[in-house]
Amino acid sequence: MGRALIIGAGGVASVVVHKCCQNSEVFEEICIASRTKSKCDALKEKLDDGKTIITTAQVNADNVSELVQLINHYKPDIVINVALPYQDLTIMDACLETKTNYMDTANYEPLDTAKFEYKWQWDYKEKFEKAGITALLGSGFDPGVTGVFSAYAAKHYFDEINEIDILDCNGGDHGYPFATNFNPEINIREVSAKGSYWEDGKWIETEPMEIKRVYNFDEVGEKDMYLLHHEELESLAINIKGIKRIRFFMTFGPSYLAHLKCLENVGMTSIKPIEYEGKMIVPLQFLKAVLPDPASLGPRTKGKTNIGCIFIGKKDGKEKTYYVYNICDHQECYKEVGSQAVSYTTGVPAMIGAMMVMTGKWDRPGVYNIEEFDPDPFMEALNKWGLPWKESFRPMLVD
Repeated sequence: MGRALIIGAGGVASVVVHKCCQNSEVFEEICIASRTKSKCDALKEKLDDGKTIITTAQVNADNVSELVQLINHYKPDIVINVALPYQDLTIMDACLETKTNYMDTANYEPLDTAKFEYKWQWDYKEKFEKAGITALLGSGFDPGVTGVFSAYAAKHYFDEINEIDILDCNGGDHGYPFATNFNPEINIREVSAKGSYWEDGKWIETEPMEIKRVYNFDEVGEKDMYLLHHEELESLAINIKGIKRIRFFMTFGPSYLAHLKCLENVGMTSIKPIEYEGKMIVPLQFLKAVLPDPASLGPRTKGKTNIGCIFIGKKDGKEKTYYVYNICDHQECYKEVGSQAVSYTTGVPAMIGAMMVMTGKWDRPGVYNIEEFDPDPFMEALNKWGLPWKESFRPMLVD
């Protein structure tokens, strides 16, 4: 079918590479590129005995000219961006210059400001339309599958959706007193920021971890979850008809929260550079360097994730509730692809999103969030490629 350029070589990228190789009818060739080529070579060595032809390359994703040179040399049908959110715009610029389709899993965030929103990427919409190429934003799980779930619910079960609660539960245990299940720098910036939710046409801001709820998750059990700001709230508030309120909750254990508070109190989560022994360093980046690499957590993480959406709305004039979710087992993911479930639940949808664009099922020039496309082929692919979903029409609601 075609070829994909995968930028990034971390835990999520590893899952994407594995899944592309499993789907060799679509991904006949892939190139894995990152700043550290040895990581790309290690992935190639693991999977180089299959049908998919794998090459590797070194590239600085902060450098548009380097990216353009690589894209022009490799000539991919799509660039799969699983690098850092700080690099979204440089990669989009390179895709524009080379007229290459683009896909990512998380929206742009400036390195010097702990603020993530879609505005910067939405500003590329007209440019991508004129270039005749597609940019698919947020094809991970949340954002990603949660948007597909929302589009699916709107298409099949509701005339209008008035409330959405997105619930992200990681019931896994990696055995460390404190570690993050994805990039520590991104994770800590996200959870230490102020929370917010959308209600009655406006944003309501909360203090970090101010709003707590307890939910009994299928196959995981009761967990404390906290309201956060999350990027899909921004796009779903625009794209889903009838929305009056949309919230995002994520579970955290007491050990994680206690350590995070201590680190905040001593300044280790700061993104403001400080001078240390004559050099300028960012405390959070130093903290990232000493924490366990999320890619190393796979063999020691046990338990399951449960991520989904609860919808309240109307159908034929009557109120209706609907819950759709996925349960993923950390150890089963590790057996299959050598990664824990948090990387798996992001990497599988990234491969599926790229497949939707490459096969022409989602073919529309411009910049789009994932819920703006037909959800049905994506929902079918989730069942096929390792993230089967469940549904309930009588969920326990969040107050």
